[in-house]
Amino acid sequence: MLISVLVTFLVVILILYLINLLPLDGRAKQIARVVVIVLGVISLLKYIAVF
Repeated sequence: MLISVLVTFLVVILILYLINLLPLDGRAKQIARVVVIVLGVISLLKYIAVF
């Protein structure tokens, strides 16, 4: 379980880094960051067995 949580966390960090490299305007980057963070939190809560 700990390894899957760590992998999920690292994937979220990597995706956030890649979003910063994209040539988008500030509003689109902010929306993309929020979506990735929400999906990451939902995934982490699934591993902790909240859902």
